[in-house]
Amino acid sequence: MSITLALSPEATSPDWCAAEDWPHRTASRFLHAGGLRWHVQVMGPGEGNAPVALLLHGTGASTHSWRGLMPVLARHFTVIAPDLPGQGFSGAAPAGALSMEGMSRALGDLLQALHAEPRLIIGHSAGAAIGARMCLDGLVAPERLVAINGALLPLGGWAGQIFSPLARLMVRLPGMPRLFARRAADPVVVRRLLDATGSRLDDAGVELYARLFRRPEHVAATLGMMAAWDLHALRRDLPRLETPLRLVIGQQDRTIRPTEARRLSRILPQARIRALPGLGHLAHEEAPLSVLYAILEED
Repeated sequence: MSITLALSPEATSPDWCAAEDWPHRTASRFLHAGGLRWHVQVMGPGEGNAPVALLLHGTGASTHSWRGLMPVLARHFTVIAPDLPGQGFSGAAPAGALSMEGMSRALGDLLQALHAEPRLIIGHSAGAAIGARMCLDGLVAPERLVAINGALLPLGGWAGQIFSPLARLMVRLPGMPRLFARRAADPVVVRRLLDATGSRLDDAGVELYARLFRRPEHVAATLGMMAAWDLHALRRDLPRLETPLRLVIGQQDRTIRPTEARRLSRILPQARIRALPGLGHLAHEEAPLSVLYAILEED
């Protein structure tokens, strides 16, 4: 495949112009597909028989979260990493496009616009759920789906009872995204949020998240995604998943507990678990080479 999309005039928005040092900015492209304006990063051979790998970030993140993994993965694949609707530098999306099904369809439209058929899909956290949904709905047919600390099952206990309802309440409160964005001006607040995942990022990594969190539009899309999320429907359909699944888990993950992988393996006996000691929920940012080896190793 060959991708030669140029930056569109809309790419000269103030947010993008202010992001001159954004990771892998030279790999960025902007295009319209499925009624949305996408920010996509493309890296790798990009032509001939190079297989395509699609990278799907988690809730509240962006392409920046793949900054360490993309260059090494691009030695083996043409890598496509979009910002999910409304997050990062992708344009705002209508409410229906923030559900798992809506995002899956929108990403299917994006892949059609890129003339790309991924052989490998790598999803982090909620991105893994989107990848699974795309496979189940016949939008993609990869040879493997890799879930890095994948959020594939409904949250249990009290968290499952309040998570989505609380997000729906917050997204309706006037000014909530701006209030959160103001709080993110304090780097200590952002550091605490990230440390709570069980991962420890360097100062540069924390600052990239802080820059996103300081943008009310990004926060609004993140809350909207959380409010629209329905993992119960995915849990119901998961036994139909035929795509080989690899579960890469950080053993120190405090967001998606490592025990969730064992629950998944009971539902999907074909799933293979690769545990990485000492890493948390953002394992691919902490140790991209370790995650790369876990992705590429044979079963």
